[in-house]
Amino acid sequence: MKKAIQKSLPKIGLLYLDHVLRFFDKSNFKGWPDKIETVIYHWRNDKQCFINEVRRKKIEVIIGNVPATAYETFREISRALPNVQFIPSLDAQFANKSKENVTQLCEKYNIPIPKTKIFYEPSEASQFFKKTVYPKIIKKSYGPSNYGGYFVHKVDSNQEATELLNKKKYYPVYTQDFVPMAADIRVMLIGHKPVCAFWRRPPEGEWLTNTSQGGSMDYMDVPQGVLDLAVKVSKAANAEYWACDIAVGNDGKYRILECATAFAAFPYIRDWIGQYLMWKLSTGQFKQPYIPPYNWEELCKISAHVLRTMRYITFGRKVYPSCDSGEMFTALSDDDYPIINTIDGKQEEWPSEVWNRQDNYCKREPNRQVATDTNRVNSSSALTESSALLANEECDESPLLKNIESILTMTVDDVEFFLMGINGIGKKHTELIIQTLSVEGVYNALQGDGTHFYQVKNIKNKKVVSIMEAWQVFKLKFNY
Repeated sequence: MKKAIQKSLPKIGLLYLDHVLRFFDKSNFKGWPDKIETVIYHWRNDKQCFINEVRRKKIEVIIGNVPATAYETFREISRALPNVQFIPSLDAQFANKSKENVTQLCEKYNIPIPKTKIFYEPSEASQFFKKTVYPKIIKKSYGPSNYGGYFVHKVDSNQEATELLNKKKYYPVYTQDFVPMAADIRVMLIGHKPVCAFWRRPPEGEWLTNTSQGGSMDYMDVPQGVLDLAVKVSKAANAEYWACDIAVGNDGKYRILECATAFAAFPYIRDWIGQYLMWKLSTGQFKQPYIPPYNWEELCKISAHVLRTMRYITFGRKVYPSCDSGEMFTALSDDDYPIINTIDGKQEEWPSEVWNRQDNYCKREPNRQVATDTNRVNSSSALTESSALLANEECDESPLLKNIESILTMTVDDVEFFLMGINGIGKKHTELIIQTLSVEGVYNALQGDGTHFYQVKNIKNKKVVSIMEAWQVFKLKFNY
């Protein structure tokens, strides 16, 4: 018998970014025989250097997630490297950039979500909140991730909505109907197959389900309808790996709350993704991973502290007993959700010239009335026409902040988020800094030389240096 001819394997490069946690490690691709390169994006003006490094290392496949604040840059990078495959593709990562993009994805593919409105004109948002029915949810659409419900707010009146937006300065204004729900369910998928799912239930009397807000988790009896919906949106995104948060409404309906290729996952799940990608990239030279449905109901019996350290979990395939009649034929496989190879397309589904509204939107004349209800935009052609109309108008400034002071400085949430991310500055110290300087004072100190921080009790030179160094990184990442 002739030995099967081994095809050459593509050269893999893992995408890393300075100051961003790494999702993959070379160990997630256990058994890959060739050298796996790494390529690091260093932010500010690093685009061409990154492109040159990919070419120099002759990388054919770049694997890794792109954060929201670098998404449009990597759109440009991917176009400059047409022969390099990005996994996930930039189209698959479209939903990573903003909640607005999640809405666009779901509307295009008729995927249920809470009724959503997005306003780039403050006057239109103001009129909406004066007339709408409450309660409403207001979210930060673009920027850092949600971090445990930190940028999700429930408002019960026009006054609350107005006060919140005056304080937070969210832009655009992203608002949804409040959906009373018993819980939500996080589903993780690999090759459109659910590989982990768990309930997140709010504490009694509360509505946020995040565990950081006191919510609880359990893994049993996830409805098949939830898994079906997760598979549908994963296929719509054409994502090699994916995660969805799905609301289980009190009305019995399921709705997508969040979805993205960037999500928190235990190392063994990242190993499974690595095995899937090795199978995909080797055209079958590596075995497709076997991940039985509802495996999470068994794995959840292991302590989470142990699961965080477990690697390379594998399962034996189920062996069915023999029988003389056909009663077992329908049970030959318990795999109702097969692993599917994603389609590698060349044409962009979500080109930035059309869909990057966050950067391309132009302020309208005060008396100009154009509908901004995203529920009226049901096709790419409709939005393309609208975008072309807006592009022909004169723009004094970019909404994503050629001059950020014209729209905002920093909100109290931004200041807290920044300061508490600095080693050695905790919640109490953050509160003391804000109490001493005010939010505006903190922003002004960061924009200057930092000397105002010496007014705060127990702030010495070492901490001021740490704050100012952290600020240089933070403003690059989040466009301040």
